[in-house]
Amino acid sequence: METERLLDETGWKILTELQDNARISFSELGRRVALTPPAVADRVRRMEEAGLIGGYRAHPDLGKVGLPITVFIRWTAIGNDCAHLGEVAKDIPEIIECHRVTGEASYVVKAAVRTVEHLQDLIDRLMPYGETKTSVVLSSPVMHRAVGPEHVREAEPVKPTPIRRRTRTA
Repeated sequence: METERLLDETGWKILTELQDNARISFSELGRRVALTPPAVADRVRRMEEAGLIGGYRAHPDLGKVGLPITVFIRWTAIGNDCAHLGEVAKDIPEIIECHRVTGEASYVVKAAVRTVEHLQDLIDRLMPYGETKTSVVLSSPVMHRAVGPEHVREAEPVKPTPIRRRTRTA
């Protein structure tokens, strides 16, 4: 029930603002959500204590830190020891996310590497534990999207948008 009380309209505004900029000052955050800095600081502290806010982190530009190639690897266990792959993934520094999933693959791994040769080395280290299928990221139109109240409400059906085809003119 505490979670529901904290996620009133003001709570969602606070959470959305913090997702967009976790370094925002309490003064600025309070101004944006119409609370005093002490009141907003108290709300944020209570949201942290309730587990609604699990942490704050920086999102480095992987290309600028020397890891310009991002890949997603679908990794399927050999045999019945699927959980072991998760333990293996924890010890591989190139893996920046690892998710156990349903479907044909056991895990989906997001990794960042320096070069194609570095990617080949990573795949070679994964293959003794399972089959890999790799996709290289060409672009990322959505890198991060703040979660808001619209995500937890019943969604309205999406109306398909007709695809416009380019026509050639002579």
